Amino acid sequence: MSEKILVRVRDVMKKEFDMVDGKMTVMDVLKAMKHIETKSLMVQKRHEDDEYGMVMLSDIAKQVLAKDRSPERVNIYEIMSKPVVSVRPGMDIRYCARLFERFGLSRAPVIDGGEVVGIVSYTDMVLHGLVEID
Repeated sequence: MSEKILVRVRDVMKKEFDMVDGKMTVMDVLKAMKHIETKSLMVQKRHEDDEYGMVMLSDIAKQVLAKDRSPERVNIYEIMSKPVVSVRPGMDIRYCARLFERFGLSRAPVIDGGEVVGIVSYTDMVLHGLVEID
């Protein structure tokens, strides 16, 4: 019988992501976005007691493009999700996948010590995690 290999979120997460200010417009953010492969943007906290926000490219499509709103006039804070469900870097990807299923998530920020250190998605867990497990 083979021993199960534990793959953690930190092993599969994307460490490169875009952190934006919620007051920026959708157009400004899209022009400045460097890590399109994450398909999401993290929104900075406004103060110490605030929470992180997240905007996915699908949110922009649904709430700006589909509604024919001007990306130059829509601020990120108008369409972001906040607070967001986050995961720890040490979490087993099996539990992370269960959490995603339970809450209908497709990606989540990875938070360590109160700071976002990455973003993890189903794609990351399947393409990188399952290969490690096999």
